Amino acid sequence: MKLTILGSGTSQGIPVIACDCPVCRSADPHDKRLRASAMLDIKGKKIIIDAGPDFRYQMLRSQVKDLRARLLTHGHKDHIGGLDDVRAFNWVKQGAVDVYGNEGTREVVYKDFSYAFAAFRYPGVPEINYHVIDDRPFYIDDIQVVPIPVLHYKMPVLGFRIGNFAYITDAKTIPASSMERLKGVEYLVINALRKELHMSHFNLEEALTMIARIQPKSAFLTHIGHQMGLSAEVSKELPVQVKLAYDTLEIEIPDREIFENRS
Repeated sequence: MKLTILGSGTSQGIPVIACDCPVCRSADPHDKRLRASAMLDIKGKKIIIDAGPDFRYQMLRSQVKDLRARLLTHGHKDHIGGLDDVRAFNWVKQGAVDVYGNEGTREVVYKDFSYAFAAFRYPGVPEINYHVIDDRPFYIDDIQVVPIPVLHYKMPVLGFRIGNFAYITDAKTIPASSMERLKGVEYLVINALRKELHMSHFNLEEALTMIARIQPKSAFLTHIGHQMGLSAEVSKELPVQVKLAYDTLEIEIPDREIFENRS
């Protein structure tokens, strides 16, 4: 399984419009962050987490030619704003794209992209098969996906575990039941907005505390804001097994326990 970080930035991305801070003016490509998203390539099946406003460019940059499914963490615009561009994959597949998310996210998607679900649909609108999921494990073909419920302040958000990999974004609280589901994870992507406290996101200290509790082999911080600081400087402050994720980062993850025999 190969993980690609498609975007590692927070809702505004980096650089932020009209901002002249050192991070937004940085020439270091590690400080250029599109909205948070990730792609898993599992034996040729591409599963993408979230579809923010940068989705089109992320697909072009990574030269993605096909898409098996999309997982949605929640309904905020920086995570669903690019869903219309699944139209390209409708043409490739000659059919609808499978999208998985909870009921709250479904309500937002059906409202924001109502034209895609109307009784009369204009030719060329996106074709989406929306699958409502809860906290129960489910399958995409023979790939088991385990939802990891977390809270974004008071908003329910889903992280996802596949094999020994887990992806969590926009979390401020991880319930005890979800911590149980993270036992044994060796590769973890988790959000860290900035160093200062925030009402609805982990700051750096909180993210590092969670990583210490989960004890993965490797952890990568995502959903990073410009207030975090320069990548080169912040990286010096991190434990050896923790890295700042950056756009286009690729990580090879062993396929252990990804495929399930359901016969």
